Amino acid sequence: MDEEESLNRAIYEEVAIFPYDESWPLLFEEERDRLLHLFPGSFLAIEHIGSTAVPGLSAKPIIDILAGVDAMPRADALMEPLCQAKYTTSMEFNASLAGRRWLMRWAEGRRTHHLHLVVYGSKEWQQRLAFRDRLRTNAEIAVHYEQNKRVWAAEFRSDREAYTAAKGDFIREALRSAT
Repeated sequence: MDEEESLNRAIYEEVAIFPYDESWPLLFEEERDRLLHLFPGSFLAIEHIGSTAVPGLSAKPIIDILAGVDAMPRADALMEPLCQAKYTTSMEFNASLAGRRWLMRWAEGRRTHHLHLVVYGSKEWQQRLAFRDRLRTNAEIAVHYEQNKRVWAAEFRSDREAYTAAKGDFIREALRSAT
């Protein structure tokens, strides 16, 4: 499989949930270290988020990374260099996002990492960390989330955007019930 075919497979990869893999934190650390090495001084913090950051939680096997920048113009300036560093993105998709930028890495026809660039300390930053921490500290919510993700993955197997949208109400409610 050539690089273009691998990318196309990754873009259109079906949604699938896998059992927790203890290598996920290490995969995050390796990518965090690579980003810090390639872009010294560009990130104020880099955090592991998403289900792969929650011990024991089943997930899509994609490492979600939250990278904090000082302002969105910094995120925009990093887009091209990140694409040269084995990431790819959709400029059209990013144009629809307010307060964040999104990129992905892939290998062998599947997504391996999602990189979310947001302003460090912003509402977006705080909410993503708060949800991760809520799942880490409340096993009942984590189990309920995993059960729902399996239902959504089956329902939206070929529609990643619908799968992501389905999670939105659950995430908002989990954050609301935490306050």
